[in-house]
Amino acid sequence: MTIHALQKFSRRGALALAAAFAFTAAAHAQTAAPRVKLATSAGDIVVELDAAKAPKSVENFLQYVKDKHYDGTVFHRVIDGFMIQGGGFTADMQQKPTRAPIPLEASNGLKNDRYTIAMARTGNPNSATSQFFINVKNNDSLNAPNPDGYGYAVFGKVVAGTDVVDKIRTVSTGNKGGMQNVPLEAVTIKSATLLAK
Repeated sequence: MTIHALQKFSRRGALALAAAFAFTAAAHAQTAAPRVKLATSAGDIVVELDAAKAPKSVENFLQYVKDKHYDGTVFHRVIDGFMIQGGGFTADMQQKPTRAPIPLEASNGLKNDRYTIAMARTGNPNSATSQFFINVKNNDSLNAPNPDGYGYAVFGKVVAGTDVVDKIRTVSTGNKGGMQNVPLEAVTIKSATLLAK
């Protein structure tokens, strides 16, 4: 094989290798970013989850999806100009049983920007279970270490149905079941399903 032929072969081999790497990276990116459709009474919302930066939060959320936990739950806390929260209560404000809480992943570099999805928690930073919220504006005050030294863990973003999020954030709310900011007309998550690739 001449030097020229060898160079041509090497170049072609390098291109094939680069293409193979690109394909592998693309395939990995696909598996690393699962999408879940929340079919709500206000319309469909599709969230893309960042398993690379928030592996525990994504695994936790997907397990609740698989267990059909979210089916029939409502957005029980809606504050326009802040966020919409769901995943824990039925329409009659009964809290659903959950699995054990997960560790906080708020320092993963993802910000509580508009249309991102994050884990809800109590004052205990490692208390997130099934409840989540979707930010309806850039909530810098929730990014670690704010507001309490810990922050709130973002684990994905809305990639379809931002208009539905905006519809939900403007619903009329009041007090119900001892809670504030509850939609007067229930906004129900009819089903949560993992979308096929």
